[in-house]
Amino acid sequence: FNFEKHPELRTVFAENLDSRRIISELELFAGSRILPNEDLIFFDEIQECPEAILSLRYFYEEKPEYHIIAAGSLLEFALQDISFPVGRLQMISMYPMSFAEFLIATGHELYAEKLAEDFELSALHLQKINDLLYTYFIVGGMPECVQTYLNTQSYMEVIRVQDDLISTFRQDFSKYSGYSDKRCLNEVLLSVARKVGEQIKYTQLSTNFTSPTVKKAFDLLETARLFTKVRHTPANGLPLGSEASDSKFKAVFLDIGLMSNMNGFYSNKAISKQNFTISFNGRMAEQFVGQEFRIAGNGELFYWAREARGSSAEVDFVISVNDEIIPVEVKSGSSGRVRSLHILLESHTHINKAIVLTENRFGNLPEQKLLFRPLAYAGSLGKV
Repeated sequence: FNFEKHPELRTVFAENLDSRRIISELELFAGSRILPNEDLIFFDEIQECPEAILSLRYFYEEKPEYHIIAAGSLLEFALQDISFPVGRLQMISMYPMSFAEFLIATGHELYAEKLAEDFELSALHLQKINDLLYTYFIVGGMPECVQTYLNTQSYMEVIRVQDDLISTFRQDFSKYSGYSDKRCLNEVLLSVARKVGEQIKYTQLSTNFTSPTVKKAFDLLETARLFTKVRHTPANGLPLGSEASDSKFKAVFLDIGLMSNMNGFYSNKAISKQNFTISFNGRMAEQFVGQEFRIAGNGELFYWAREARGSSAEVDFVISVNDEIIPVEVKSGSSGRVRSLHILLESHTHINKAIVLTENRFGNLPEQKLLFRPLAYAGSLGKV
């Protein structure tokens, strides 16, 4: 039942929230019986009918034999204005497809299994994985983009779908009119997509609006899950968020394919791996790792930077696995210096290991507390 496509459905919930009556009227609307314990009721675009959200409580209490899924865009905003039935619903956040899911979708299940097992691949298979990873950088994890790539094997067709998705986001900005300026939202969205890997300063996201207006737009888009904050943590202990900064942060965009598109990489319609790497100077690698961490269940993301005056030492991510703090440095190529990682390890003796993600290196340096893994392994780091 789609409340946006069929606004007349709202009248079903307007009279009262009696679940028995609602089921009867939904059956009439559908033209068929709704069988308990057999049929699945799907309320789509439920944010268009706040009363339907409230009705979920009474379905839980009065008719638990009916199984219901509710979904909607900008649902977070609808929930701000109503009394949410806490404890009666299971909330699930949907993210783009991870690289492992992309491998499965494209018929490379065995590669996905090997990555999950932290299995060391030979140079031959690692090259194959990196080629698939490059494809994922362009296609991204939005399901329709992945399906389009599977159907057409055409990057250009995928880019058209990405264009449509981005246009849809921008059209949805009209729904925010009561919360923020539509033009400011558009500028902030584009700026964040182009500043992945950089510390965010509101004054740099837009020159046409005041800092409080930009901050409001940023917070709104973050609430809508179009990007995720990566907050600075001193990494002194767990939980990492206990000392994390609310004013010093970076951001990871919703999807790596959409980020590529919004950076204008495809404007000349020339897609080559060499140009791709040069154009983003490691930004894509950091976006990929952050996206993989978020999909894997790390609801909050963190990074570390030395807070001494004039210091430039920074480690891209800090994660916690099995009550252990693990710094993660991301290198876009096959090698690179890890000076910042050494500085962190020297000053934080309670940290027992750190991970360096590069294009193709696999190995351990226990005397330096370092593990090296290829970039493609990012989603399975929790098992290392």
